[in-house]
Amino acid sequence: MSGWVSEVAPIVVLLALVAFVVARLPKIDLGHSPAFLRRRFVNWFPVGLTYAFLYMGRYNLNTCIGPVFDKKQFAIIYGWGTLVYGVSFVVNGPLTDRLGGKRTILLSAIGSLAANLAMGVVVMRALSGTTVPEEARAGIIPTLSLLYAVNMYFQSFGAVSIVKVNAAWFHLRERGTFGGIFGILISLGLYFAYDWSPIVLKKMSAPWVFFAPAIILGIFAVLDLVFVRDTPGEAGHRDFDLGDASSGDGGEKLPLAKVVKMMVTNPAIMIIAAIEFCSGFLRNAILQFYKPFAKDTGRVATDAAKQIAEAAGTIAPSDFVHDHWGMLNCMAGISGGVVAGLISDRVFGSRRGPVAGVLYVIMVIGSLLMFVAMPSRAVGWVVVAMTLAIIGVHGMLSGTASMDFGGKRNVGIVVGVIDGFVYLGSSLGAFVLGHVLPQKEIAKEASNWWTWPAAMLPAAILGFLLATRVWNARPKGAASH
Repeated sequence: MSGWVSEVAPIVVLLALVAFVVARLPKIDLGHSPAFLRRRFVNWFPVGLTYAFLYMGRYNLNTCIGPVFDKKQFAIIYGWGTLVYGVSFVVNGPLTDRLGGKRTILLSAIGSLAANLAMGVVVMRALSGTTVPEEARAGIIPTLSLLYAVNMYFQSFGAVSIVKVNAAWFHLRERGTFGGIFGILISLGLYFAYDWSPIVLKKMSAPWVFFAPAIILGIFAVLDLVFVRDTPGEAGHRDFDLGDASSGDGGEKLPLAKVVKMMVTNPAIMIIAAIEFCSGFLRNAILQFYKPFAKDTGRVATDAAKQIAEAAGTIAPSDFVHDHWGMLNCMAGISGGVVAGLISDRVFGSRRGPVAGVLYVIMVIGSLLMFVAMPSRAVGWVVVAMTLAIIGVHGMLSGTASMDFGGKRNVGIVVGVIDGFVYLGSSLGAFVLGHVLPQKEIAKEASNWWTWPAAMLPAAILGFLLATRVWNARPKGAASH
């Protein structure tokens, strides 16, 4: 019973912290009525938690390193999935603008549900005891790669959908605040994936790492169907001028080719996409490979070693950051998202570039510190600080700048491109790190992991330089032309 309480208590504390942060976010008076604010919460909260649980159905793959596949095989599966995610924006961005965010978040949840169920069945059939035998692993990698790619195709609707829905509900001047909320949702998703999934694996079995998020996504698909509306007007409230790139544009919807041309010839949008390519590379490098690093270097005992230590009355090696990876990254992500949002709206006049630049400085410093901290446990806290920075950047650019520069009319295409670049960067990161990180015996020595920060440093420097190029970028509405 005490073990159950110790596992549930951090969840309760986290949810209380989220509620406290959201309640304390400063209000910007735009004339919204209390009834509108309540309805807006009812609108974004279920679709936001759907997005968070999509993360659980996306990053659950990491939990299976060891019992189902090794980290090189994981990099192959994850690399193909993120590549599909990255190029899906070509179809899914325009589809979201055409169908609306409500329909596509439902499509995302149901598609990911089906793919996770299928992956769970494949793993269940391959299991022998609690693990997949070495001789069977190579045979299931192509199948899992295909199913994970299908999962990531439907997952790619997630960010586009939540931003599409909320673009009609948040004014430009309060979107920095929404960027903070977006960061909170990402952080919750990481917590569900990295702390809940290992609990599911421990208490049940590897297939349930996939079955559990599928069940939860089914529940939230029903909630989205009941509560979510694409615009305030559909919920019985007044639509209003959002102050973004759609401001003053009451004309007919532009043809897709013209929208794409406008987007690719907009330097700010393309530079933001390039920054987010770097963000995807870095986020993948941090989130996916710290736990394998801690395990390979002996900072965390295997289950067998823990049993031996317990029988001998000794204490097995333990790493606090590893053991609470999801919780710590969630806390860091919440802090990064909220602070970035407040600074953007309150200090930089709703400009997103300066915030991204400041946070990328943290990424550069963190990459350099990793070289020094690698032999010590301090490296775990360095990468947690880097999580704070990279989630803050992602919330500002994918979650906020995409709404600013796309406007509610074309935000699906813009956020699709920007978030697509995030996962193209993630795909490159998976393939690069899968090849340059140490394997087997040499991975046991922490000093051999110098290739990890070495791969991240160029992306951090490039991201900072690109952020300086959009320091003063602001959207121009139709009314200003």
